[in-house]
Amino acid sequence: MLQMIISLYIWVVIIAALISWVRPDPYNPIVQTLNRLTEPVYAYIRRYIPTVIGGIDLAPIIVILALQFIELLLSNILRTI
Repeated sequence: MLQMIISLYIWVVIIAALISWVRPDPYNPIVQTLNRLTEPVYAYIRRYIPTVIGGIDLAPIIVILALQFIELLLSNILRTI
């Protein structure tokens, strides 16, 4: 169950990153929902790591890598139990 939630959130991050490339309407409900789901995590990461390099925000990549690491760790822990 937790692995499914992590996978779903990874897709939310990917979709939000892709949509951000096309300058979406900020009043669109889908865009607002994606921002509400991703911005708190991005803000937490940006507080500790400078994520903008050459005008490109690397926060989504960092989130995805961290979530994949957590997912791998959980699957290994559950496999040993």
